Amino acid sequence: MVIQHKIIQGVSDKCSQDEVVSACMMYGSFTKGEGDQYSDVEFYIFIKDKKMENFSSKNWVSEIYPVDLMFYNEYGTEVVIFSNMIRGEFHFLPETEMAIIKSFKPTGVFPDPEAMYIYDSTEQLKPLLDDLGGVGPDRMTDDNVNFAFNNFVNAWLMGVNVMRRGELARSLETLTHVQKYILQLLRVKEQTVERWLNSTKNLEKDISRESYKDYVAITSKLKEHEIKAAYKNALHIAEALHELLGSLYTIDIDKDLMNKLYSYFNQ
Repeated sequence: MVIQHKIIQGVSDKCSQDEVVSACMMYGSFTKGEGDQYSDVEFYIFIKDKKMENFSSKNWVSEIYPVDLMFYNEYGTEVVIFSNMIRGEFHFLPETEMAIIKSFKPTGVFPDPEAMYIYDSTEQLKPLLDDLGGVGPDRMTDDNVNFAFNNFVNAWLMGVNVMRRGELARSLETLTHVQKYILQLLRVKEQTVERWLNSTKNLEKDISRESYKDYVAITSKLKEHEIKAAYKNALHIAEALHELLGSLYTIDIDKDLMNKLYSYFNQ
């Protein structure tokens, strides 16, 4: 048993014993049968509204397992670094905000909503989780393909411009966005779009060796010749994907624009 299971059980036990807790659900790798010793533990914990004002999330989590660090990240999630170097993500919300679970449905696939259930004293949680089940959002659509292509062009052009200005670090940062949109298109090509919003997860297993080589070709160190090669390769790969996917989807970008990008790069 990995140590994360001990933490998960600790959260479950505390929720059932603590009268301030109304309900608790888990999300992430352990609810999808993918959790291992390197995985995070992630929870939404709903607190009785009248108890929120004096509730201390740090004290609550520390009673489950020793905590070295706990803070809010840029998304408003409380991140926990446990003393055993396990990462945790905790959302503590008032009970009246439990309907937020409805907003999860468009974000991905939830193969086993029952595995997400931890505790509920309100009888509201299970129906909300059950609604998450079934087929996930359709990612293989004209809108999504255009989203990836259009944002690729935007990120690619910005990255090339700042590279030419001599801002190599910024160009390398922008390259990560180029990679993201190329990878989404590769996943459309290979019909592995379940991880659309987290496209690098399990990439080594999810896509073919050929597509993985394409992805490697658009990575780079902070060296001008490598960055330039990555942007050039990205354009080649985007062109090939445009030709392939153009027969299946209505794409805003036309061949003339692709040619203009080539000409601009070669100036």
